[in-house]
Amino acid sequence: MSFGDAITTVLRKYADFNGRAARPEFWWWILFYALVAAALGVFNVIPIGDASSLGAVLSSLWGIAMLLPTLAVIVRRLRDTGQSWGHVFWLLVPIAGLIVLAIMLSQPGKPGVVTA
Repeated sequence: MSFGDAITTVLRKYADFNGRAARPEFWWWILFYALVAAALGVFNVIPIGDASSLGAVLSSLWGIAMLLPTLAVIVRRLRDTGQSWGHVFWLLVPIAGLIVLAIMLSQPGKPGVVTA
């Protein structure tokens, strides 16, 4: 799966928590998300109001808009590895939870295994 195909697939399945997501689909999406977030960070030097900047506002809007497709692709990727969707809650544990979840999401897919 190419970079463009992965982005198109994730956005097409914006709120689809069913099915599976292969490793390339997930990791290309994460790269796209990080690149856009970094690009929006460039606008942090443009102040709007007393305590905010254009970059902060744009980054917040980007994060809110992409929360659902990111959670959906994480759940589909967990299903592909044979894990349950409940492992998403590892994101609530600072640092260690992100590491544990990244390891789970890096595992190869298991053919025929779909956990509800």
